[in-house]
Amino acid sequence: MPAPTPSHCTSPPATSQLASPTAGDSAHPHTPPRNAARRLHPLFRLAASLGLMAALLFWLEPQTLAAAFAAPEPIWLLAALALSFPQVALSAWRWRLTANRLGAPLRFGEALREYYVATFLNQILPGGVMGDAARAWRHARLSRTEAMEGAPVGLAAWHAVLIERASGQLALLLVVLATLLVSSELQTASVRLFAPPADDSNPSVLLALALLLALVGMALWRGRGHVARFRRAVQEALLARDVFLRQLIASLLIVASYVGVYLCCMRMIGVDTPLATAAPLVPWVLLAMAIPLSIAGWGVREGTAALVWQAAGLDPAQGVAISISYGVVILLASLPGALLLLRRGSKDGAPAH
Repeated sequence: MPAPTPSHCTSPPATSQLASPTAGDSAHPHTPPRNAARRLHPLFRLAASLGLMAALLFWLEPQTLAAAFAAPEPIWLLAALALSFPQVALSAWRWRLTANRLGAPLRFGEALREYYVATFLNQILPGGVMGDAARAWRHARLSRTEAMEGAPVGLAAWHAVLIERASGQLALLLVVLATLLVSSELQTASVRLFAPPADDSNPSVLLALALLLALVGMALWRGRGHVARFRRAVQEALLARDVFLRQLIASLLIVASYVGVYLCCMRMIGVDTPLATAAPLVPWVLLAMAIPLSIAGWGVREGTAALVWQAAGLDPAQGVAISISYGVVILLASLPGALLLLRRGSKDGAPAH
C-alpha cells in the first residue's frame, strides 16, 4: 500500500475538525436510520439474487436445468480462463490511458494489480461496482500522495474509473445494436417486445419511461456543477480526436473477449448451439449485468439469459445453465485479485477486508 499522507492533526484547527462530528452526533437524529439502511442494502441485493434464482428454478424445474449440463468439456474451461487474462490486461491498459489523459498518472503494473482486485471485489460484494469504487479511491489516495500539493488529481482519479467503465458500456451498447442487424431471431423478439398494443390501451411503458426521464433530468439539474466537470473530463479522455479510436478499439476487443468467454462456457457444458446463433444473444445478457440489482449480476444475468434464449427459439434452461457457468468462470478468473488482497494484508500487518 502507498505510504499514508503525513498527518497534521496535532494542530488546533485539525483537532477541532476531527472532534466536531463526534460532538454533533446528537444533532443528526436521522443518522442511525441511514446507517441501518446501509447495513440492510447488501441484504436486499442478496435477497434479489436468491429470489431471482429461486424463481428460475421454479419455472424451469431443477431436473431440466441439471439436464442442460449434459457433457462437460474441461478443455473449454481452460480456454475461458486463458481468455480472461488479456481481458483484464486490456481493461487495465484502458484505465491507465484514461487516467493519464486526466492528469492522474498510473503505472501499468499498478493498474493491472488494482484491476484484478477490483474484479474480485465486484464478484463478492453487492452491486458489482464496489471493486471499481475501491480502485478509484486507492488511485486517488496514491495520486494525492505522489502529486504536488493542491493538484486536483483525486477527482481525476474518480473520473478516470467512471469514464473507463462508461467506455466499455458504450462499446457493449454498440455491439448490442449491431446484433439486431445480423440476428433474425433478435429482430423478431424485439418487435414482439417493444411493439405497442393494437388499441394503445396500456400506457404503462410510456409512463414509466417518462418518469425515468424526469428522474434523470432532476438528478442532472441538482448535480449540474459536477456534471459540467465530468463532461469536460469525458471530452478530454474519451471523445477527443486523438484518443477516441484507441478507446473504442480497446473496448470492442474487451467486449469480444466477454463474448468469447461466454461461448467457451457454452461449449464447456456440452451445449452445441451454433456459434452464429448464440453469439448475437450474448451481448444482451452482458448488458443486463450492468443493472445494479444483485450480487455480481447473479439472478439478473440468468433471468435475462432465459428470456433471450426463449425469445430466440432456444431452450431457456440451456441459457440459464450457460449463464451459471459463466458466473463461476468469472469468479475463478478473478481469484488472482483475492491473492493480491491477502498479500497486501500481510504486508500491512493486518487482515485484508
